Amino acid sequence: MSRQQRLLLVLALLAAAWLTLKLSGLSTQLFTLAELRALFNGHQGLGLLLFTLLFMVGNLLQIPGWIFLAAAVLALGPLWGGLGTYLAACSACLSSFVFIRGLGGDALRAWQNKGRLSRRLFARLDRHPLQSVTLLRLMFQTVPALNVTLALSGVPWRSYVLGTVIGLPLPIALYSLFFDRLALWLHLPVPS
Repeated sequence: MSRQQRLLLVLALLAAAWLTLKLSGLSTQLFTLAELRALFNGHQGLGLLLFTLLFMVGNLLQIPGWIFLAAAVLALGPLWGGLGTYLAACSACLSSFVFIRGLGGDALRAWQNKGRLSRRLFARLDRHPLQSVTLLRLMFQTVPALNVTLALSGVPWRSYVLGTVIGLPLPIALYSLFFDRLALWLHLPVPS
């Protein structure tokens, strides 16, 4: 299977999954702040595991990670919510990398020499893969499109894992504090 065919396969599967989620109505039921908060409150023993699994599925379905972080902060507070989200976010990023790389390989490399910009981007990624992934995580955290792009870029597994682990803590900590302050301003109860 060619790189273009593999890319089309990945895009078709992601689009089908997203469309299925939207048509089923599950996205408005499962992936809301209220439902995620209820998950933590109702299943304290298994809450983190279920939260992580939902984050992993949500990431593949292109649901933004901030929804999960906000729910964790509202249910567990900024410290435990942030730590729980960090573990779930790393798991979601790594599982989507494995899944997408398995389906699509390095399909984006088909465009490596298609223009000056793509040559520069791939050259930078190839010269400094760990630094590139870390900086992208600092800027875009767990954005699902970033996970797909990095998985299809051919970035080495080790650089992806280390860049994700190194790049996620700071933005997650800052967003945890932000959601905690926002909840305070909105008079929402947040555990300390």
